Amino acid sequence: MPPLPRRTLPLLYAIILVDVVVGAAIGPVLPEFVRGLRQPQLWLSVGTGLFLGVQLFSAPLLGRLGDGYGRRPIFLLSALGTLLANALLLPVRAGLYFVNRVSDGLTNGMYATVRSAITDSSRPEQLFRNLGIEGAIISLGFVLGPMASGLLLTSLQVPAGLQATYVVRLALALAALNVLLTLWLPETHRQRNGVRGTELRAELALAINPLTLWARLREKNRQNPGIRRIVLTQVALTLSTGYYFYFVPFASLGPLHLDARSISYFFMYFGALSVVLNYGFYAYLADRINQRRAIVWLAALGVPVLAGYGLIGTSKTALYVLVTIDCLTLSLIQGLLEGLLAHRTTEADRGEIFGLNQAFQGLASFGTTLVFGALSVLDLRLPWAWFALCLAAVAGLAAHKGEK
Repeated sequence: MPPLPRRTLPLLYAIILVDVVVGAAIGPVLPEFVRGLRQPQLWLSVGTGLFLGVQLFSAPLLGRLGDGYGRRPIFLLSALGTLLANALLLPVRAGLYFVNRVSDGLTNGMYATVRSAITDSSRPEQLFRNLGIEGAIISLGFVLGPMASGLLLTSLQVPAGLQATYVVRLALALAALNVLLTLWLPETHRQRNGVRGTELRAELALAINPLTLWARLREKNRQNPGIRRIVLTQVALTLSTGYYFYFVPFASLGPLHLDARSISYFFMYFGALSVVLNYGFYAYLADRINQRRAIVWLAALGVPVLAGYGLIGTSKTALYVLVTIDCLTLSLIQGLLEGLLAHRTTEADRGEIFGLNQAFQGLASFGTTLVFGALSVLDLRLPWAWFALCLAAVAGLAAHKGEK
């Protein structure tokens, strides 16, 4: 088959970047949507749970559709879905916030397709590097999103009551840009054979039942031993990285009392450092080390970091010290797991396996959101103990040598 156009990987990275920027840009203003409700930190967690929970069935469904009809239609569907979901945030109302979370979550399952497309486009020896760059691009998006929001609010001197409206308008413009980028994206999947309606309904029925998801994962593991171990390790990692979504309510409603600008500046630092470290790690080290051992050590070193976030009190200095260590440890794990999983996929089932993986991650995200939402009602510091415990499970699962 003829090689893919040279623009393929850069376009994939650009689409990922803009998509993350859109989500990260609105993050600092999301507390405004629930500020008038009782226990707003709980309602923020509920919204996050809805956003992530619907991926339980949308991710394997989109992954299967990507295998049957190609990656490009899924990217276009997701870009249009993000545009529509952000349009629902105008005006700033709590009810529209919850509708947005469900709508945006339905098409956010495209990240199974993202990893499939990158794997389609990569030579085996470049797989860890290219998936690592994806992680760096996501980190860059977490920089540029809050940066764009912060610059917008600062340069225009937007009053507090209008900040959410201005940021949502910015997100809409960027989401429209991503629609245009997806129209230029070439197809990366060359072995499409369609999906019949009966197959699609069966896929949906299977996707919404966690027991059938487990059975499918077990079958894939029977065909290729080791897949289940990697997916379970990613589940534990997802349970721990729920703290990404908890940061906004913790920082804005907890002892730190950060406003939208301060949250934006924090994520700018977090993302900037993360992208530099991720790029250096995956470009020069990831394919030269024992990835499994690296996961064990990075997770073990990250456990006290997560526990420490709950003990910083009002100290912004402590917050920035911990997030620096965070970027050097647990923030590097995700790309290693994705690379290990990608090496165990084939052209025929790549989208399905990544879809299953993202479905389990969606289930884990939904579960950890319920846990940290409930714990935050008791004490805003308690969720950090949960996140640290889950990261310890990552180290334990990666250290186990029962499956190769």
